[in-house]
Amino acid sequence: MSSPVRAVLALGSNLGERSATLTEAVAELVADPAVKLCRVSRLVQTKPVGGPGEQPDFLNLVMEIETTLEPLDLLAWCQSVEQNHHRTREVRWGARTLDVDVITYADVVSDDEVLTLPHPRAAERAFVLQPWAWMDPEATLGGRRVAELAAEAADLQGLDLYTADEDG
Repeated sequence: MSSPVRAVLALGSNLGERSATLTEAVAELVADPAVKLCRVSRLVQTKPVGGPGEQPDFLNLVMEIETTLEPLDLLAWCQSVEQNHHRTREVRWGARTLDVDVITYADVVSDDEVLTLPHPRAAERAFVLQPWAWMDPEATLGGRRVAELAAEAADLQGLDLYTADEDG
């Protein structure tokens, strides 16, 4: 068994019972003994970024884990949790019940066609950066403070702290 490493995952949902889906997904992700929860951010509500228009708003969160899974095994585990929530991949950046992205895996930098690390668009997405910065004010990505990157993100103005369950 390999030594545990820290990884950051970003979760989002804009279909169905968004808040409940994200809560369940966090629990499911750490149900594997190879994945331990370190911390979870607060929920944020955001407008969709990219993809087709006329989508419902997203709820997003970021979680930090410790895992002994290898990067591709972690990705496969995340995708299996997405499948448990009936995730479909018909339209790129389309509406979805659950999206789980591996943002970082230790200090691994990889341009693998299956899993690029760190996530190639994370440094420009407030819906990843802002909850991450709240969760871990000292976090860095690509040598820069996550909070600084969040402040520069084009989608920051469309982001609100989610305080009540307004779903369904």
